[in-house]
Amino acid sequence: MTERVTGTPGRRTLLGAAVLGTAALGLTGTAAQAAERGRGGSGSGHGSLRDLPVPTVIGHRGASGYRPEHTLGSYQLALDLGAHIVEQDLVPTKDGHLVCRHENDITGTTDVVDHPEFAGRRTTKTIDGVSYTGWFTEDFTLAELKTLRATERIPGNRPDNTLYDGRWTVPTFEEVLRWADKEGRKRGKPVWLYVETKHPTYFRSLGLGLEEPLARLLRRYGRDRRTSPLILQSFEPGSIQRLARLVDTPRVVLLSGPTSRPWDFVESGDPRTVADLIKPAGLKWIASYAQGIGPTLDLIIPKDASGRLTRPTTLVKDAHARGLRLHPYTLRNENSFLPADFRRGTDPNAHGDVFGAYAAYFATGIDGIFTDHPDTALLAAADFNGR
Repeated sequence: MTERVTGTPGRRTLLGAAVLGTAALGLTGTAAQAAERGRGGSGSGHGSLRDLPVPTVIGHRGASGYRPEHTLGSYQLALDLGAHIVEQDLVPTKDGHLVCRHENDITGTTDVVDHPEFAGRRTTKTIDGVSYTGWFTEDFTLAELKTLRATERIPGNRPDNTLYDGRWTVPTFEEVLRWADKEGRKRGKPVWLYVETKHPTYFRSLGLGLEEPLARLLRRYGRDRRTSPLILQSFEPGSIQRLARLVDTPRVVLLSGPTSRPWDFVESGDPRTVADLIKPAGLKWIASYAQGIGPTLDLIIPKDASGRLTRPTTLVKDAHARGLRLHPYTLRNENSFLPADFRRGTDPNAHGDVFGAYAAYFATGIDGIFTDHPDTALLAAADFNGR
């Protein structure tokens, strides 16, 4: 495919220089450990976390660097490009169906603005303390939502993706489960999914709790076991704890900036911040009900005031000491999303030295990474593991 990024000797040379450069960041020991774990992974996809390759490449909202996010087209391309896992974010409809959208605000990811019959649904809501004006999935039945078509969320950054505007509908999670089962039969191995509950406290307040219908679907499609090829994730620890009581599927707690607080903590009065959760005591607490964490990349290697990478934190070592996997988010190819060290040229939407950025993050010993460009990440992972 023309969108696919291919490796060149020049990029490999740049990667080698970046790996040498990481020694100055103090990464060499963890790099060797990560490479060793990568060689030990079978990658056979038998439904165990132990079978996932290291570094694991997670298609963020599918292959959203090439297709409108959270569409069957984006998921299919991620799988075809070789992503080890394909991600879905879940929000509910008015009649309780779980659909795949990064946010319940669908103003920028569907053509709802072009539907005069829904003009009266535009409203302002406060979600997790932030005010939004637009159209929201919880105000639509599934049948109504299916009359809309998906569009590119960031057309200014990814104008080529607008070619596919209107091609796909908003998928239900059950449709994705059926797609994954069909693709798994075709490929002879399970298709891994990475499923996030979005704003679970907010939706529970509306009588649209996410965890129970999600658990029912997981049981119906045989993905409710410890060895199921699916990982559950949420920014709210309480949602993961609730899911742990419903199913045995592997679970990950997502972590935002250090000063932020999970919204369920805000609602319950829990004073802890993410900075507290990444301390040894907080990680021990997470390990009591989850198998991993999904930190922002800045929690792995902070940036300075100019946007350049500094020294890695001890989070990888501390999390591994408590048996937790780390799948940080999100690496993208475009300059505007990269650390300043790896930007090339002045066009914010041109691709920078993303291979150098992957090398720096992989060298910390992370177990996987979320990416909008799975093919690029797979090339970088292969280079990192010496294959």
